[in-house]
Order: sequence, then structure tokens, then C-alpha cells
Amino acid sequence: MAGPLSNLRILEMAAIGPVPFCTMMLSDMGAEVIRIDRKSAAGTGAGESIVDRGRRSICLDLKTPEATDVVLRLVAQADVLLEGFRPGVMERLGLGPTECMQRNARLVYGRMTGWGQTGPLSQAAGHDLNYIAITGALHAMGYRDRPPTPPLHVFGDLGGGAMMMAFGVMSALWERERSGKGQVIDAAICEGASMLATGYHGRRATGQWVDQRQSNVLDGGAHFYGTYACADGKYLSVGAIEPQFYRQLLQLSGIADPDFHRQLEPEAWPALRDKLAAILLHRTRDEWCRLLEGSDACVAPVLDFEEATRHPQFVERKSFVRTGGVVHPAPTPRLSRTPGEARTVSKVGAHTQDVLRELGLTSEEIEALGRQGAI
Repeated sequence: MAGPLSNLRILEMAAIGPVPFCTMMLSDMGAEVIRIDRKSAAGTGAGESIVDRGRRSICLDLKTPEATDVVLRLVAQADVLLEGFRPGVMERLGLGPTECMQRNARLVYGRMTGWGQTGPLSQAAGHDLNYIAITGALHAMGYRDRPPTPPLHVFGDLGGGAMMMAFGVMSALWERERSGKGQVIDAAICEGASMLATGYHGRRATGQWVDQRQSNVLDGGAHFYGTYACADGKYLSVGAIEPQFYRQLLQLSGIADPDFHRQLEPEAWPALRDKLAAILLHRTRDEWCRLLEGSDACVAPVLDFEEATRHPQFVERKSFVRTGGVVHPAPTPRLSRTPGEARTVSKVGAHTQDVLRELGLTSEEIEALGRQGAI
């Protein structure tokens, strides 16, 4: 079955980080994607990770006017263009929103940056860690007696960037159904990450959050919400927040110590964490899972990436799929009538000739582009 976005045409300007992840999400749901790769990337292996699944690739030298013209001809047939350059780069290439939307007034033009298109940092380089640092989120991550812990780049690049961009694209497309007009999306990773932290701003406003790491319920301060080493050196996650779930954790674990009745007293948390840590060291991770996993004690094993693919929950739901001989996380969320599909990864430039022919270029014109260095 065709995915829900099967008639959507997307141009992706080759980039790293959030842009390809956003495009993967849209491609998984059936969108037709053409990635415009740099000619210099051909044969380097760039753009060939599993995040780059589901695209066709055309290689162009965008410093040539002939290549720029090819992109504008593609724009005329596209619904969405996604780019992740610093502000002003696309304009210098002759492919800014003004030029593109003159060719196609219905175009949704997505711009992904770390800091946004404007502001004092807009021209500065940065990475996920920097973008979440200024939001307050990084300050809250880690142990209280150590520097903040750099997380994987899922909070900024992927959550605050790629997923917010995907939401922006679908919002703009929905609005286009009424107005018939495209628009520009200014997606700043730092703002998306701030949006993800909205609930913590709410907690601060009501006195439920203090700006000291490992002092709150959800940052590892509470003994009933954290990770613990087991007898085999592997780890167990415990998230028994609600009192009824906490009681089940104690009951199933055989914990009768009356001190544990002080669940919601922050001053007791450090001592209770030490006590719980000592108890959980008495069995291996998998022994604790056989006892607790699947109950309302809110316990789950801390798995590595390979172990995760073999967990019974994921196996039964086919949460990982094999495409091109490689294991991929399956597209999500699941749609009942028009599900997504993880498609194959293509080599950079594999479809240059096909895409140009579909644009209506003759063999002679394609050969001329080659002589001009445009492709």
C-alpha cells in the first residue's frame, strides 16, 4: 500500500544532522524525495547511512549557473524544499526563497539552522550540544557533583530540529490546502529544544523544579527514578513514580525496610538511593527483569542497541526491519490503512541521469551539462 504522503514531492539539499532525519521521516511515509548532492560527494560514502533511506540522488555543482537552473526546474515540480545551510547561503546560490517561490508559489520552503535565520548567533557555527546548552536543558542533565552530561544528539538535532521541521512542513502543507500558497519555515534547533522543555518551565513556575542537577524527581534525584547497576555489571531502569507503582516495586523486590515508606521526602532520597543500589546488586539484570519487568513496578532493562533489536516487545511488533541487509528501526508512528515503509539507501548520484530525463532534458542536453561541469 502507498504511504499517506505518496503524492508529496520533496527536494532535499544534502546536509547532515536534522535535515536528513526529517526527510527520512517524510520518505518513510511515502513522500518522493530527490536529494541534491554535491558533485564532490560522489564516491565518498556520504549520504549512505540508514538515515538516508528512501531517496533518489542527483549530483550537481551548485556553483555553476547550469546546475542552479536544474534545481529551479525541479523546484517548479516540488511541494517542499528542505535546506540546512547557514542563513544567506541559498540566496548566494540563487536558490533562496524569493527565487524558488517565483518559480512555484505553492512551495513550502523549510530552513533548518541551529540558531535561526536571525539574531546575534545566526551566522555562528554550532552543534547539538551548543544548541541545547542555551536552552537550560543541558544544565539539568547529569550528576549534581559533575559537569552537565552531553546527551546523544536526539534532544536538539532530532527532537528540536528534525521533528519540529516535519511538524512545520505538515502544518504549512495543511494551510496551503486553504490558501493555495506556500511559505517559509524558519526552524531553529535551539527553539525546538526549548519547546521540548516546556513542561520543565511549567514545573519551575509552580515550585516543582529546582535548578540543581539530581535534585528533582525526573533528573535522577529521586531514588525511585533512575538507573542501577546489577550483579553482572549491567543496568536496570526504575521509574516507579506513582505511589501504587512504588508499592509494587517494594513488594515484588521483597523490600520491607520502613525507611522506604518515605518515598516523597526529598531529604530521604540520597540514603534510599544507596539502599536500593545495594539491594539491586544482589541479582543480575535479567534476574531482576524476570521478577519485575511487565509489572506495574515500572522497571525495564537498560539495553545496548544490539540487545534492543532482540527484546520480545520489539520482536513481536516488528519494531526493527531489515532493509538492504541492514537492521533499521521501523517507520513510526503506525498508520492502520497507509503504513510507512523503510526503503533502501541509494548511492550518491545514482539517479542523476534518470531525474534529468524526467525533467525533459534530452541526451544531448545532459551531455552538455557534463561538459560544463554542472553534473
